[in-house]
Amino acid sequence: MHENRTTYPKKKAQMYQLLQELPKKYSVTALVRMEKVRASQLLPLRKKLQGEVEIVSLKDKVAQKALEKLDVSGMDKMKEKLTGQCVFMFTNMSPFKLNVLLGKNKVFLTARGGDIASMDVIVPPKNTGIAPGPMLTEFKENKIPTKIDQGTIWILKETTPVKKGEPISTKLAALLGKLDIKAIEAKIVLNSALSEGILFAEEELVVDVEKFKESLVQAAQEANLLSIEIGYITPENAQQIISKAAQSARSLSIESGFLTDETNEQILQKAHGQAQNISSKLPAEATVDDAPAEKADAEPKADAPAEKADAEPKADAPAEKAE
Repeated sequence: MHENRTTYPKKKAQMYQLLQELPKKYSVTALVRMEKVRASQLLPLRKKLQGEVEIVSLKDKVAQKALEKLDVSGMDKMKEKLTGQCVFMFTNMSPFKLNVLLGKNKVFLTARGGDIASMDVIVPPKNTGIAPGPMLTEFKENKIPTKIDQGTIWILKETTPVKKGEPISTKLAALLGKLDIKAIEAKIVLNSALSEGILFAEEELVVDVEKFKESLVQAAQEANLLSIEIGYITPENAQQIISKAAQSARSLSIESGFLTDETNEQILQKAHGQAQNISSKLPAEATVDDAPAEKADAEPKADAPAEKADAEPKADAPAEKAE
């Protein structure tokens, strides 16, 4: 019907012209898929990324026509992914960084029947403030234990009526809404991104920032250890390499017995220890019986002539003459 038309609405013509210019102005063209995201969510995002990211929203047919004649490497592959309402983001930042920024801009919404739970849905024990009546049946059907106290329904214990990835029934969705429990994560996801002629798919753009940080820290530590081991000096390891070299020099000095002001004490201690070790392994000295000098210490015999002078004088011995 409109194949041969030569004029287009002003807004569509402007969008067409933008898609002709922006992919050449920026290094990254990203296609965004809106997952349960309200249009109002784009407004603060535009403001937050102003100056860094240009956001353009338009229909797929206008985008396809604009990209058909665009001479940008890899753009033909992106054209195949255009379906429904398209949101393009143009930027010079890394597509991985852009995806991380978008991941932080998410909200949680109340579930509707048929929605898939974005997480394990946990119902905590609390006073619901709901009056008893037909609502008791809804709690029972969803296997949430309750009691009536002071005219209201109390949830007795923590319950997980639905787990991540499971569908949420209409009755459970209504009950979660009354309990103000939001089980659906609404986020902006990069469906694909074209950078320097390379088209990245959604799964390739997901970055676990914490895990990536741990990998970087581990890599830096391993690189530092390797540089120290091979003696490759850098500003980060110079002090450690010099300390290691000094310690090796001290060890060599002590081992070889080369005296220095820093090692003379250790070398003398080592020599002393070696001397004591050798001394302990020498043969024992001569025994006491073989030593001639020790005879003088032996007990005197009974018939020793020297001892006669000390004997008592006999009774018939002549008295000493007086002078």
